[in-house]
Amino acid sequence: MPPEEREAGTLVVGASQAGVQLVASLRQLGDTAPITLVGAEAHPPYQRPPLSKEFLAGTAAPETLAFRTTSFYADHDIELICGERVVDVALPSGGRPGLARTSSGRELPFGRLALTVGARPRRIDVPGADLDGILYLRDLDDAVSLRDRLADASRVVVVGGGFIGLEAAAAARAQGKEVVVVEAADRLVGRAVAPVVSDFLRAAHERRGSSVLLSVDVVGFSGAGGHVDGVLLADGRSLPADLVMVGIGVVPRTELAEQLGLECDGGIVVDAHARTSAPSVVAAGDCTVLPHPMTGEGRVRLESVPSAVAQATLAAATLAGREAVTRSVPWFWSNQGDLKLQIAGLSTGFDRHVVRGDPDTESFSVLYYRSGTLLAVDAVNAPADYLAVRKALTQGIALPAELAADAGTPLKALLAAPAA
Repeated sequence: MPPEEREAGTLVVGASQAGVQLVASLRQLGDTAPITLVGAEAHPPYQRPPLSKEFLAGTAAPETLAFRTTSFYADHDIELICGERVVDVALPSGGRPGLARTSSGRELPFGRLALTVGARPRRIDVPGADLDGILYLRDLDDAVSLRDRLADASRVVVVGGGFIGLEAAAAARAQGKEVVVVEAADRLVGRAVAPVVSDFLRAAHERRGSSVLLSVDVVGFSGAGGHVDGVLLADGRSLPADLVMVGIGVVPRTELAEQLGLECDGGIVVDAHARTSAPSVVAAGDCTVLPHPMTGEGRVRLESVPSAVAQATLAAATLAGREAVTRSVPWFWSNQGDLKLQIAGLSTGFDRHVVRGDPDTESFSVLYYRSGTLLAVDAVNAPADYLAVRKALTQGIALPAELAADAGTPLKALLAAPAA
C-alpha cells in the first residue's frame, strides 16, 4: 500500500527494550491504531543485559535473548521492520501526517512518534584505535564477535572499569585468560558506588586473578599486521594484548531529536510523562534524560532495563491519552562471575553510608543516606538487604542508619517494626 494511503498510526523508532515495552503497553491499554516498530539491527528485538553476562560466559544462545516470539508482533498488529535505520523525520503539520524515511528509502507516515533509539558506545580516540582486535560491546553482533575472539585470545585488556568492563573481565578470566583492567579514574565504578564498594570490586577481581590498574590513561595501541598487540599507557608502560575490549560508557542517540529541534541536554529531555519538548513526541530509554524518578527534582540519565521499562510504560500511557504520574525506584544489577551486585535507588548526593557485613566475606551491603533519609543500597551477594531497601524506598518506610548498621538485625525486621 502506498504510504499516502496507509493510516498514519504510531511510529516507534528504536527496537530496544523501551521500544518493545512501549508497543506492548499500547496494545495492553487497548490502543488499536496501527503501530510500526523500526530497528536498525537485522535481529528481532532482544535483551541486552545478558550480552556481557550469560552470553559472553557461554551459557546463553542468541535465540534465548528474544523479547517476544516471532508471532507476537503480527498477532498484535505491530509492523516490525528490522535492519533499517531512520535517517530523516518530519512531524505532522497542516493536517498532513508525519513522515519518516529509512536508510533504504522506505517512507513511513505516522500520526504519533516515539523515540526509543538508545545509545551507542563511546569510542576511544587514540592512535591505533582502528586496529583489528579492539572491540566494543553494545549489541548482539558485538557480543558474538567478542565471544568468538575471546576463544582464541590469551591476553585480554579491558579499557574501562565500569560495570560492562568488569562483567567482560570476569567472563574472560573465568575462561582462563590473562586479564588486565585499565581505568583512568582512581577507583572502579566511581560514579555509581561508594569507595568501599569500589575497593571491594578491585580486591575481588584481583583475588580471581585479574590485574586492575587505576589512575592511568590509555594513549594508544600498537599492532602488527593490522592486529592489536599492545595497549600503550600514559605512564610509559605497554600491556601485551591479543584482544582489547573498550567499555568507556555510551553516548545517547540524539540525532533525530536534534533534527526535529527537540531539547537535548546530555540526552533527549523528557518530563515525568515521557514527553519531549514537542508534546506530540515521546521518548524513553537510554536516549533520554528525565526528572529524578523518586523526587522529581533535577535531571538524570538512567541506563537500566527497569528504568527503560517504567519510562516506556509511561510513554505509552501518554500516547494513549492516559497520562499517569508514578514514583518508581530505579534498580539495577551487575553479575561479575559469582559476584552479584544489586542496586536499588540513586545514591547521588549521599552524605553518609553504612556498611552491613564484612566485604572480605563477599556478602555485604552499603546503605546510602542524605540528611538522615535513605537514598539507595548496593548489595553484593546480599539479596535480602537489597529487597528490604527496595521495599522501604518504594513504600517510603524509614530505615534509620543507626539501626541498619547492625548487621545482626535483618532489615526485614526493621521494616516490620513500625507496624508492630
